Amino acid sequence: MKTEQKRWLIICVVATFFMSNSSCNKVVQGVPQVPCYFIFGDSLADNGNNNRIATMARADYLPYGIDFPRGSTGRFSNGKTVVDVITELLGFNDYIQPYANASGREILRGVNYASAAAGIRDETGQQLGARISFGGQVNNYVTTVSHIVGILGNANLAANHIKKCIFSIGLGSNDYLNNYFMRDYYDTSHRYTAKKYADALIQQYAKQIRILYNYGARKFVFNGIGPIGCSPNSLAQYSQDGSTCVAKINSANQMFNRRLISLVDYFNENLPDAKFIYINNYGIFRDLINRPKNFGFRVTNKGCCGVGRNNGQITCLPFQTPCQNRNNYIFWDAFHPTEAASTIVGRRSYSAASSTDVYPIDIRRLAQL
Repeated sequence: MKTEQKRWLIICVVATFFMSNSSCNKVVQGVPQVPCYFIFGDSLADNGNNNRIATMARADYLPYGIDFPRGSTGRFSNGKTVVDVITELLGFNDYIQPYANASGREILRGVNYASAAAGIRDETGQQLGARISFGGQVNNYVTTVSHIVGILGNANLAANHIKKCIFSIGLGSNDYLNNYFMRDYYDTSHRYTAKKYADALIQQYAKQIRILYNYGARKFVFNGIGPIGCSPNSLAQYSQDGSTCVAKINSANQMFNRRLISLVDYFNENLPDAKFIYINNYGIFRDLINRPKNFGFRVTNKGCCGVGRNNGQITCLPFQTPCQNRNNYIFWDAFHPTEAASTIVGRRSYSAASSTDVYPIDIRRLAQL
């Protein structure tokens, strides 16, 4: 098993996983609630940025996209991702373009910079090949800002446009999956305790957020890490019974999330004219795991497609036949949620179903500010 994992390595992220039975294929038509939506993240949000780079972390082949109207675009899902769902709920008439493809005036409505296997740390995911780290994504945003200034004519107009936009940041999962807990490739677990590692991640995270703020960002969404220890990959590797979540991994994830919440408070108090919120992906996903029937799910510990124990050791292979009843599964592959799961997390991020889903407000209210 270990040889097979090293051969295929471990494609990106688990993170933040979610739910629902809905499978809308069309973007909601209407007037967007904000003028633009900028997305920073990993494979949970990547919609094509890794397609043209030398990496094993890519999903531009079937069965990825099997239920997406445009087919296999590079999304690590059978259909829509969480940010796609939120894009719809915000009222955009099309999905946000990946940085690799975005050009001209379309950048005024936002750009998706997410890159599969990316982490907060630059070295994270390097065993998979090329990827665009958080720092690289922020650099790409800075380039975008210069283009927006050129399109709108001056810096003041650009700043007035950008300050109304929502900035979604969803990184950190790979810093555990494809770094801290991958001891054969990285020494971070030997150099840091779990607490010190979370501190180091948050320090680097905060540095990038300050750059975004200095370049006009004012409405921030911090996406917490989901319970990675409950992913099919973690269950296949570390769980004795194949269904009990791995406590040591989830504990480390929660350490990071608690510090991310504190960062929300710190920035809300210290960065003028900005608003920061936190999405409790860990809590939302555990809700799905603990009460799957309430949300229409039947399978919580297996991937709909993939290879290895319970389809949980590696991701979907090209042209592999996935399960037929995809809406019954929380996980699409060893790491990523199905469209059905992503729909729920997107809805609960946008409009909280519980006071614990978000902190201090949800995306809907953030858009109104």
